[in-house]
Amino acid sequence: MTDGATIDIADDQILANRIIRGLIAIREHLGCSLRESLEVFAARYEALRDERPDDFVCTRDEYWVGFYS
Repeated sequence: MTDGATIDIADDQILANRIIRGLIAIREHLGCSLRESLEVFAARYEALRDERPDDFVCTRDEYWVGFYS
């Protein structure tokens, strides 16, 4: 399994705060479990926050509001 920081398949979904669609894209791409896709998603989210902070549609505090895993 990858650490997720380099998996860019869900970047558009991550930047647009479409968490569920991003998880689906990662699961389909890697053929992994939901838990694993969430780990990859979270790692890529953090990498993108560092690399491209101005590309996000909401703040870090707003991003995960309403998403419960």
